[in-house]
Amino acid sequence: MPILDAHMLEFFSRSPEQTRRIGMRLGGLLEAGDIICLQGDLGAGKTTFTQGLAQGWGSLDAVSSPTFILVNLYRRADEGQLFHLDAYRLDSVPEAEELDLDSMLAEGALIVEWPERLGDLIPEDHLHIHLEHISEEHRQMNFHAHGKRYDELLDAIRQSMVGG
Repeated sequence: MPILDAHMLEFFSRSPEQTRRIGMRLGGLLEAGDIICLQGDLGAGKTTFTQGLAQGWGSLDAVSSPTFILVNLYRRADEGQLFHLDAYRLDSVPEAEELDLDSMLAEGALIVEWPERLGDLIPEDHLHIHLEHISEEHRQMNFHAHGKRYDELLDAIRQSMVGG
């Protein structure tokens, strides 16, 4: 693991509620075209984090893991869209190309679980979050910003933590 720098943020969550709250802080900042990559083993807290993210974003829909459908779409009152892609069951990058990530990003924000399965389809600029199961209630979350927009998101999250 690299030493933390200005493009990184390390957060230790002590409960599922705290994991949801940090997701809510990020969700409230998302815009169409944003891509959030979530990486972590089963049980690391990706769905819990995404529930908070969607809530903070203003989703009208309940969040569930899209493992068997690949992509869930969450709607907002202003007709905004949030796409939640679980790439775990994808067998190849060409299969992933058929999902047309570009059109999703043109219409809304995109959360990707198991981003490593998408290879070079993930835009160079994105926010990568690695979640790790530490104990029953505790999770370690490492945020790594790639690009100016995502540095700004990390700064906003840092500010929200200082402010409360």
